Amino acid sequence: MTETSQSPVIIAVCGKGGVGKTSISALLTRMLLKDSAKRILAIDADPAIGLSYPLGVPVHKTVDEIRNAFIADVEKGKTAGKEELIRRLDYEMLNAMAETENMAFLAIGRPEGDGCYCQVNSLLRDIIKGIARNFHMVVIDGEAGVEQIDRRVMDMVTHLLLVSDASAKGRNVAATIDQVAKNKPGLKKTGVFFNRLQDAAEADALYAQTRLSAIGWMGENALIRDLDRDGKPFPDIADRRIPFPEEAVYRFLTN
Repeated sequence: MTETSQSPVIIAVCGKGGVGKTSISALLTRMLLKDSAKRILAIDADPAIGLSYPLGVPVHKTVDEIRNAFIADVEKGKTAGKEELIRRLDYEMLNAMAETENMAFLAIGRPEGDGCYCQVNSLLRDIIKGIARNFHMVVIDGEAGVEQIDRRVMDMVTHLLLVSDASAKGRNVAATIDQVAKNKPGLKKTGVFFNRLQDAAEADALYAQTRLSAIGWMGENALIRDLDRDGKPFPDIADRRIPFPEEAVYRFLTN
C-alpha cells in the first residue's frame, strides 16, 4: 500500500443500538466512494459484523480471529522471532481486508467474554494507527453505546458522527457519548444525525431541542428496511430512493 500525503479523516459513527448506525455508516461510505481519487477504509467495529451486508463485501476473516490464532499458536508452543511475527501479522491483516476498487473493508469481530470491550478497543486502536495512513478517509461503524468511546480509540478519531432516532433514549445516548468524547485531542468535530424521522417538522423540533450540532436527518426508508431484512447491498448513493443528505454531511466533514 502507498501512504497518502495527508493525515486521514477518521470518522466514528456511534449511537444507541437500533438507531441505524450501520445503515448510516454504509451510506456515508458509499457517498465518499463517489470520489474515485480517494481511498476509503471501512471498519466494522460492531461484533455483529453488519456493515458487510449493505456494502456488499464478503468477510473471510476478522481481526479477532487472527488474534486468536496467534494466541493458539503460542499456547501450542509455536514460537517465532519478533520480525517473523510482524511479517506474519501484516500478511494476515492484508488477507483479512476485502478490497473493491477504491475501498477496503475490515471487520474487527467479536471480542472474547461478554461485556468486555478492552480487547476489541486495543485491536481497533492498533489497526487504525498502522493502516489508516494508507487511506484518505476512514469510516468506523462503532459498537452501540459508549463502551468503545474510550481514550485509546477516540484519540485518533477526527469526526464523531452521532446517530439518533427521535426517542429520548437515543438522544440521551448521543449526548452521553458527546460528553465522554469531549476534549479528546484529535477530535475536530462532533454532530448528531437524526434517523428514521417522520417528517421535516419532527426534524425541526429535534434540532431545536438538542444542544448538539445537527448534521442532517433521514426519514424511515422502506427500501433500506427491505434490504436490511434480506441482507442485500445498498444501491449506489445516486439512487434517489434513498435520500441521504450528502451536502449536509459533506459540510460536517469539510467545514
